[in-house]
Amino acid sequence: MLTFTLRRLLLAVPTLLFISLVIFLLLEASPGDPLGDVPLTVPPEVKERMREALGLGQAWYIRYALWLKQFFWVEPLYWFDGVFGTAFSDGMQRIISFQSRSPVFDVIAQRLPQTLTVVGMSYLVGVLIAIPIGIISAYRQYSWFDQLGTFVSMVGFSMPTFFTGVVMIIVFAVNLQWFPSVYDTTHRVTDWDSFMVQVRQMVMPVTVLALYNAAQISRFMRASMLDNLGQDYVRTARAKGLSERVVVLKHVLRNSLIPVVTVIALGLPTVFGGAIITEQVFKVNGLGQLLISAIHANDIPMVLTLTFLFAILIVLFTLIADILYGVLDPRIRYD
Repeated sequence: MLTFTLRRLLLAVPTLLFISLVIFLLLEASPGDPLGDVPLTVPPEVKERMREALGLGQAWYIRYALWLKQFFWVEPLYWFDGVFGTAFSDGMQRIISFQSRSPVFDVIAQRLPQTLTVVGMSYLVGVLIAIPIGIISAYRQYSWFDQLGTFVSMVGFSMPTFFTGVVMIIVFAVNLQWFPSVYDTTHRVTDWDSFMVQVRQMVMPVTVLALYNAAQISRFMRASMLDNLGQDYVRTARAKGLSERVVVLKHVLRNSLIPVVTVIALGLPTVFGGAIITEQVFKVNGLGQLLISAIHANDIPMVLTLTFLFAILIVLFTLIADILYGVLDPRIRYD
């Protein structure tokens, strides 16, 4: 397993470098100008100096190499200095956002807690709901519970999050006035009352995303459980006199989780990426909204850094899913 992990990590390096190059070239070829919002009254020579200050006057391969250096060398040194109090990164240029003129990673660090709070909680709730529903639906196939779970899953998976979000705002925020329609990112939890305010404003975005995530994962869980319930080892376990609880939860569930782990692991990067549409609907000031605003402003350093971070997370969690295969199923060996 160790050899497999090291081999995959080494293979991930050229893969991620190729991904970063593709993202950079796509952004380079996209229409738009980072200085497009500059007033027409600004003289051309001033605008040209602004372009040079942003590094736009250099060739694309020089700017790409500079970004690689800043991402893999300067930024880690800066965070190392912040943790251990050293000064290795003094005088080095960090990745600067065209839009805010602030370091990109500082802006990401400011937005990350909002995304982890809302989107992370919704994914956790969705997984905790989906797995029991999938298990019970498969064990009691064609029962009223299975039919109801199938109906709710189809509804949750078929309706886009922007539609369910707007419906919940109309019903629970406008008509019933139970929950606020806009997420207040400036709110701070200091006591019990402020904690309840935080819970109330999280209910609708978390519910919308949890319903969508649970609908997908529960379908995979049900299908995998049904496939394993008909296997010979299940009949053998029952013939040995094992209780149904042990057969289902120990033997069947462990083998059924193997394909579901892939779905859960590949969905985890979306926690950090943020649910872009849902964050727009509920005005959650997270990473998803940050990416949208950066795209609108042609903020190439911000878009490039965010999308590359998402790519790193996808490669990382894919590796974690492969390793978990060997943990869940002893028959799988990579070495």
